[in-house]
Amino acid sequence: MVNDLTLNKNKVMPSLNQLKAMRTYFESGETSSAEFRTTQLGKFKSAILKYEEDINVALQVDLNKSVEETWVTETGYLLIEINNSLSKLSKWMKPRNVRTNLLNFPSSSFVYSEPLGVVLIIGTWNYPLQLLLTPLVGAIAAGNCVVLKASEFAPATAAVIKKIIAECFDTRYVLFTDEDGSQVIPAMMKAFRFDHVFYTGSTAVGKLIYALAASELVPVTLELGGKSPCVVEQEVNVKVAARRIVQMKFSNAGQMCVAPDYLLVHNSRKAELIAAMKEAIQNFYGNEPLKSRELCKIINQKQFDRLKGYLKSADIIVGGETDDAAQRIAPTLLTNVSLEDGVMQDEIFGPILPVFGFDTMEEALLMIALHKNPLAFYVFASNDTLAEKWLKAVPSGGACVNNAALHVANHYLPFGGRGYSGTGSYRGRFSFDTFSHAKAVMKSPQWFDPAAKYPPLTGKLKLLKWFIK
Repeated sequence: MVNDLTLNKNKVMPSLNQLKAMRTYFESGETSSAEFRTTQLGKFKSAILKYEEDINVALQVDLNKSVEETWVTETGYLLIEINNSLSKLSKWMKPRNVRTNLLNFPSSSFVYSEPLGVVLIIGTWNYPLQLLLTPLVGAIAAGNCVVLKASEFAPATAAVIKKIIAECFDTRYVLFTDEDGSQVIPAMMKAFRFDHVFYTGSTAVGKLIYALAASELVPVTLELGGKSPCVVEQEVNVKVAARRIVQMKFSNAGQMCVAPDYLLVHNSRKAELIAAMKEAIQNFYGNEPLKSRELCKIINQKQFDRLKGYLKSADIIVGGETDDAAQRIAPTLLTNVSLEDGVMQDEIFGPILPVFGFDTMEEALLMIALHKNPLAFYVFASNDTLAEKWLKAVPSGGACVNNAALHVANHYLPFGGRGYSGTGSYRGRFSFDTFSHAKAVMKSPQWFDPAAKYPPLTGKLKLLKWFIK
């Protein structure tokens, strides 16, 4: 098995001995105390702040992110998670007192949060810092040891993360790798039983990881993706809707799992909304968007070529310009799109937004039903009753009314998918719970021990029915 954990070309992945050392370290109880967890989170926060400029440079190299976008979507996002965990950890760790039923009177009942053990967290490239390290915050807060697998497709950011992790943590506690995921992940999961696997990425890879975990009954959290629809109803402030949709669709060049993937607008407002979106795009990215510092690059040539292919099968309303050398695509709106086209079969994950009109809710729901259980659903409607009707009609991982994507920035809300868009959730307290086992504990006194609850039970049915109800 040790050989299974060694890559060719002299690239060494985490060894089986290292993973076993993590297990031993966890079982020593070293990670369990509140003091230890708080200390580790504090060191982690200090290192993030220390290397803030390095993070800025790395994300500019990998994705051409501006320092402002890096702060909002990566560094600041992560620091909020750390600060929240530091302030709430003692409360989260306390056993929660719950009610006790009549049958067990006068016992007391509690829910204890136990660390799971050694967990594997697998990040992805579109938000290579926070999508890897935000789950880490929850795993540390919950008292676990962690193997971190960074994306090899964002190498500059991975290099900074590696430096931060090495400076902060013992390798028996947090172990980092950014080797080829197609090799290192199966090798580790076949050689060593993790206590939980947390994966962020594509549905296709999520299925493979789920299958690997299932063979050893390892619980998983899968944060996947999908085609998240955005609906704009008749009664709506068109300018506000346009700005909010454009902002979140083209942030990170659309390489965001909760970006609006396609737009369904009531035909009575379609022309007005398109005009407002054109104006918003120009206001945000200027007359030459390919030269704008606000526009991120596409992560690599493979993704760039895939996205360029989508531009050939529909009419371009606005945008469509590309820069092969810089791997940039201007914010683009498409119309006259066929539901059979690739752009409507796959998650777009780029700065391209197909726009469809609809006349009735039923018509729009038929289109949404082609891609069930999206990671997110967005509806713009001034009528609260109508908005609620849409929310109930479209099952999704999360949702916004009169906004898009920003629900993920609220650490008081769980973030996660359902069906093909994922399983499980995290952020804030939900991360702590994801990386903890909820242990049911009942404490019973010895001074009260009625004979009625013991055999023989013959003739006690009426009494038992009174107690068990």
